[in-house]
Amino acid sequence: MKKEFRIGKKTIGENHPVFCVAEMSGNHLKDYGRAVEIIHAAKEAGADAIKLQTYTADSLSLDCDSEYFQNHGGLWDGMTEYQLYEEASTPWEWQPKLKELAESLGMECFSSPFDASSVEFMKNCGMPAYKVASYEINDIPLLRQIAAQQKPVIIATGIAHLEDIERALKVCREEGNEEVMLLKCVSAYPTPYEDINLAMIPTLAKTYGCLVGLSDHSMGSVVPIGAVPLGIKMVEKHLTLRRADGGPDGAFSMEPEEFKEMVDSIRIVEKALGVSTYGLTDKQEKERSGSRSLFVVKDIRAGEKLTPENVRSIRPGYGLHTMYYEEILGKSALRDIERGTPLAWGMFA
Repeated sequence: MKKEFRIGKKTIGENHPVFCVAEMSGNHLKDYGRAVEIIHAAKEAGADAIKLQTYTADSLSLDCDSEYFQNHGGLWDGMTEYQLYEEASTPWEWQPKLKELAESLGMECFSSPFDASSVEFMKNCGMPAYKVASYEINDIPLLRQIAAQQKPVIIATGIAHLEDIERALKVCREEGNEEVMLLKCVSAYPTPYEDINLAMIPTLAKTYGCLVGLSDHSMGSVVPIGAVPLGIKMVEKHLTLRRADGGPDGAFSMEPEEFKEMVDSIRIVEKALGVSTYGLTDKQEKERSGSRSLFVVKDIRAGEKLTPENVRSIRPGYGLHTMYYEEILGKSALRDIERGTPLAWGMFA
């Protein structure tokens, strides 16, 4: 798989900043003006992209009260699948306008399709990437149609076994699409920290030879920030205006101030990670002058021997290196040397 590709005007890859994605999901609460506000908030918070979801309740489930379609416990307790998706879906007629707005603000906008018609809709909208949601990793016909678009494919692994990941990547390769990223993900809302297993991120990258990101549903920003040193190249977090506003995803979504704090912290970690090298920076080289060296600490007359009483290893670092200490002891001074003088070759026999 490719280790670098573009999503719209943004380059994703090992030598590029983490791609920070704000997932709107159902946080618009069926209010177009609120969706617009979320996009502006995402921009102010430093997001690189806004992500939508393209589906209808009919494309995801059945309007059926059978036990099979009921949610028990958790955020959506008492709702049928159909009711949940009806409430959370983003009207398709909004999406081209929201994409245009995001792009006018310098962000990318893409979506998750959930059936053939939504893939075709995204294609007609010119969306620059396709996100495969965790529960769709097993939909092979859908995966094949997505991969065939020859756009970057971002695959969440929230409910995936090893064979599911391998099968999904095989489908992408069969369609000639090597622009694939896997997202470490846990499909629990919100996700308990002990279930996240960030240590799996380098394993995914090594095993499958592809870029890896994080789709995080835990509370706060500690998890995505902690994932940066492990090699993620994308982070996706749900964004709302205020959790108190409610909605299907509101309880585990970030507020704009929190999203901004996360992005700012990620950028700091990226700077601090630097490169693996024993070389010193210019500032570090300058600071070496503060290290220890050999100094004359008591006036020495010509012919007098150098001893532990008149020569010591002290700061700063303008004298001989301390590794010569034993070698110079007992040598005779060639001239008078004043206390506080950095010891140097040529001062003694």
